[in-house]
Amino acid sequence: MTKPVLMTVDDDPGVSRSVARDLRRRYGQDYRVVRAESGREALEALRELTLRGEPVAAILADYRMPEMNGIEFLEQAMDVAPHARRALLTAYADTDAAIQAINVVDVDHYLLKPWDPPEEKLYPVIDALVETWRAVGVRPVEEIRVVGHRWSAECFAARDFLARNSVPYRYYSIDEPEGARLLEAAGASPDDVPLVITGDGTALRSPSDSEIASACGLTTDPVSDFYDLIVIGGGPAGLGSAVYGASEGLRTVLVERQATGGQAGQSSRIENYLGFPDGVSGAQLTDRARRQAAKFGAEVLTARDVVALEARGSARVVRFGDGSEIAAHAVVLATGVSYRNLNAPGVADLTGRGVFYGSAATEAPGCRGEDVYIVGGANSAGQAAVFFSRHAATVTVLVRGPDLEASMSTYLIKQLDAIDNISVRTRTEVVEAHGDGHLQALTICDRESGAVESVKAASMFVFIGAAPRTEWLDGVVERDERGFVRTGPDLVVDGKRPPGWPLDRDPYHLESSVPGVFVAGDVRADSVKRVASAVGEGAMAVTLVHRFLAEQ
Repeated sequence: MTKPVLMTVDDDPGVSRSVARDLRRRYGQDYRVVRAESGREALEALRELTLRGEPVAAILADYRMPEMNGIEFLEQAMDVAPHARRALLTAYADTDAAIQAINVVDVDHYLLKPWDPPEEKLYPVIDALVETWRAVGVRPVEEIRVVGHRWSAECFAARDFLARNSVPYRYYSIDEPEGARLLEAAGASPDDVPLVITGDGTALRSPSDSEIASACGLTTDPVSDFYDLIVIGGGPAGLGSAVYGASEGLRTVLVERQATGGQAGQSSRIENYLGFPDGVSGAQLTDRARRQAAKFGAEVLTARDVVALEARGSARVVRFGDGSEIAAHAVVLATGVSYRNLNAPGVADLTGRGVFYGSAATEAPGCRGEDVYIVGGANSAGQAAVFFSRHAATVTVLVRGPDLEASMSTYLIKQLDAIDNISVRTRTEVVEAHGDGHLQALTICDRESGAVESVKAASMFVFIGAAPRTEWLDGVVERDERGFVRTGPDLVVDGKRPPGWPLDRDPYHLESSVPGVFVAGDVRADSVKRVASAVGEGAMAVTLVHRFLAEQ
């Protein structure tokens, strides 16, 4: 078999030979090391490798090169070898350039000179690059084909489901010859879109998420009807619980309604998560956590909607939308939050047709050269603005408040200020959305002056508020007035435990009003809305599960 390639690019022959030597010493048995001494030479080599069908796993490029610096080279290399992981080799004085590379060309890591000893400074970075490439970079992109049209909300939902579950697919519009051909070959009509065609040629007309998941090989059915621990929700908190529960010997199943990662999984770049100084995309972080949970034996069920929770004796029973059930000794609720609906005329009718909730990264290519609006002032909105600025002609961030300082991290505010095609309008809100079949314009209002303005808009991405969506828990666990689940000390009022509490102890810190049902992450009342705290609560919940099980 052809060995995958590790490419190193540096105009200094001595440095180039040193990097190649260290790479061959560690990776030479499984990878072929190719070195180039200019960006132009490296691009020619990449094109030859592509033509010969040789996979490129990772590219390490020096920043300071004449004619074409490392950032410029890596930006062009993305088009030639899109699946290769990318790292920038830079001096300490060029750290700002490394940060620019992360923001502009989605570099995975940067590496400071000198890298001695390589066991500590070089190999861990390359290990992370090739691990990610093995996981996501070698799968065929044409395994799944989706036929539809851009302004179909149902087609967007299908593509978004596939993308968020890291299922490679190729999209064909019914307005293009190949899309029309596939539609005809399947005996389908434009009313049947989305048409999802699997690798074995099975054609699914307007399929549900569950049907898509089954066809793509995602696990939807549990292998058992009883577990030690059921984790409901696959965001950072749920993945944290699944990893720690399974690694500590609990028979663990994680149930996710749509895709693991939650809101964090949609983030284009998380830069303040401990241990990732170069930043990490939500998709990368989610993929690593999901694989980690699977490594320890946790089951992950996708496209399963939980509609009820019941304490049945010592068992905690979870019921799905199709009427089936699974049970466990303990449950962790980690369902997170959803973005609140933007209540303005026209928005509901155009949702999925130019109006989107969350980053909807699948829409980025369609935004090229267009005017994009981001509604919201939290970190998720800032990350989306940075991401879409690489595609859109202009990105405008609309914020109801007087500034961003109260809701957005300082590092993101500085990034927005530094990007020319991003503008921020404070004290501004959307009052109406307009369009014939898809979004074409917005009416916005200055909340201070009352002035109303109509602006052209191709896409609007909404990041407002946090809705816990816990209506299905009515009458089961105590919630606050906004629907967030109360836990621990919040349940003890004037020294009295919650009504119906059967145990001779107070609820544990993350325990709900039902013993053995724990809560982690954003869905918990008064939680800190950060990825790191959600992961920490997910791990802490497992510790409390062990304590609860010891009492049984």
